[in-house]
Amino acid sequence: MKITPFLLLLLGLLAFAPKPKLTTVKLASSLSVGVPKEFSALPDDGIAVKYPSPRKPLAVYTNPSGRVDYSVAVRPTTFESFDYGVLLKIYKSSIQRLYTKVDFIKEDIRTVNGRDFMYFEFVSTVSDSRRNSQLTPIKRYQVVQYAIEGSQLYVFTFVAPADEQAQWQPTAQAVMGAIAMKK
Repeated sequence: MKITPFLLLLLGLLAFAPKPKLTTVKLASSLSVGVPKEFSALPDDGIAVKYPSPRKPLAVYTNPSGRVDYSVAVRPTTFESFDYGVLLKIYKSSIQRLYTKVDFIKEDIRTVNGRDFMYFEFVSTVSDSRRNSQLTPIKRYQVVQYAIEGSQLYVFTFVAPADEQAQWQPTAQAVMGAIAMKK
């Protein structure tokens, strides 16, 4: 039982830890996000190199080293927000198929600034499965939040190296808690 007082003390100290400093950025008339102050917007050519896709993200912000990113993407969808319970299972399965291994930390439907979001927090691993490959697996700490507005699916993603999870977890949670979408 000596562990309980220690845990309570630790939780009490963490409650007073400084909150990450965020800058509010308006991405659309009905959407604003909180971006860590030291992050900068990735220009279009940087987005094209780092996120090659036919549909580029709405915005990507990166830390000075370029190892940590926060992105916002918009995709068309035929689902509605009342489908979140079913979509949570579908998106979890999709995330698992993208990576060699996924360790989920948290998955749920949460309310942020009066809006429901599907929330996933996990560590992903990508391994090269070729027989003679000697490449080290790539591990990333990720937080992904989804929201549906009308016929659009908004995807908010925070990605950092897994070995820096403890450093970036409070920032990722603050960023995901700073999303404001008007209906």
